[in-house]
Parts: sequence; C-alpha cells; structure tokens
Amino acid sequence: MKTALTIAGSDSSGGAGIQADLKTFSAHGLFGMSVIVAVTAQNTQEVIAVQDIDPDIIGKQIDAIFKDIAVDVVKIGMVSQVESILTIADRLRLYDPEIIVLDTVMVSKSGYDLLNPEAVDTLIGELLPIATVVTPNIPEAEKIVGEKIESIADMEEAAKFIYDMGAKNVLITGGHLEGDAVDVLFDGDTFTHYGSPKIETKNTHGTGCTLSSAIASNLALGMDITKAIFEAKDYIDDVIAHSLDIGKGAGPTNHFYRLYRDSGMEVR
Repeated sequence: MKTALTIAGSDSSGGAGIQADLKTFSAHGLFGMSVIVAVTAQNTQEVIAVQDIDPDIIGKQIDAIFKDIAVDVVKIGMVSQVESILTIADRLRLYDPEIIVLDTVMVSKSGYDLLNPEAVDTLIGELLPIATVVTPNIPEAEKIVGEKIESIADMEEAAKFIYDMGAKNVLITGGHLEGDAVDVLFDGDTFTHYGSPKIETKNTHGTGCTLSSAIASNLALGMDITKAIFEAKDYIDDVIAHSLDIGKGAGPTNHFYRLYRDSGMEVR
C-alpha cells in the first residue's frame, strides 16, 4: 500500500486540514499519516482560535515517521509560523521525499489569517523551492505575486511568476473568478487548463485541502502531474456535488461518496 504524510493543522470540525487530508488519502486507497503543526478551534462557520505546536515537536513528529516508514508523498497544508516552516523545510531537505505537494493555506473562508503575514516570505523562500507542485487559489496567488488576478491570462502570468520562485509545477485554482471554474497548471513549458461548471452549494468547507490531497494521492499512485490533477478535479467535483449539509455554515465535502455509492451504502 502506498503511504501519504500530511503536515498541517487540525480542524476540530473534521472538514478541512489534517482530517480532510486523511479522509482523502483513505478514499484513494493510501495509508495516511500526519504531523500536526497547529490545533484549531473551528466549525463550519468560523475559526475561533489557533494554538501552534512547538517547532521541536513538529520536527520530532517528522523524524518519527521517516525513521520508520517509507513515505511515498508529502502534502503540506496550513503552517502558520516562521519557525514551524523552517523546521519542516529542514527536515524535508534531510529526508528528501520524492513528491511534495504544497497547499499554500493562508486565510480561512471566514477570513481568519491561518498564515502569519510575517511568515509569507519564509513559506515562499523555504517551501516553494522543494515543492513538486504548489496549489494556491487566486487570493493566495495574489499574495504571493503581489498583483491582482482577474482573468485566466492573469492566472497564467501568476503561475509563471510562482514557477520562477522554484516550484516544479504550479496549479492556480480559479474558483474565485466569475463563471465556470478554470484551474491553470504551468509545468515550466506548457499551460494546461482544467475547466468545470461551478456547483451551486454552500457546502465547500475543506475543498482546497481535499483537492491538494487528491493530487498528492494520485501522484503517489504513479500518475503524471497532468493526469493526477485531472483525476483529482473529477474527484473534487463528485465530493462537492454530494457534499454534506452538516453544521450551520459551510458544510464539508463528502470524501467517501464514491465508496458509499459503490458499496450500496445509503448515507442518511
């Protein structure tokens, strides 16, 4: 069985972060492991508080995994502090995993800063250059490049800019633009567009985490980057279309919809 390690924050409501990553890994048939870098108090409506884990414990969690278990892919999600980022970058350079997917989580849907603004440059300088693929949404890409993104052409320019920062592949997700959702991949030579109609639902909690974890899973399973993203997009469309109306705010995606469907299990 392939293995996947998520390095991210815990979501107490189970829809995003570590919890979404592990569910996505399992839905793709991978054995998931985790390094928790922060504990959040959040639900479908808001992030109430964040408690960061001591960087020394973050490093020891990473050591514990790599000294014992072969890791086929690493997915990095929410990391909020400079010292945490430096610790993660140091350990990943040491253990040199073949595939690293970086989801540049910066702000929650409710507007809570999940990445300390002072740590943005550290994330760019330390984690982007070791990433196999980085997956910012448009607001995150705007923070990285320092420019507004209002069109697909702008997304392409931003992808090239971020690629030049060191990432081997850049996928900018376009759900924040008007009209159909178009994501743009740049691999250093070619642009690939992934289009899909927007699904009308409020239940989109954890979609960024889920998409990047699905990409990580597919890369671990041996797909090339173009197919890994195509299959991940197909998966995310399914789990959003059959999302769960849980909570009073933006409910979670239905990570195991396909497994439930194929097994004949009725979800009530």
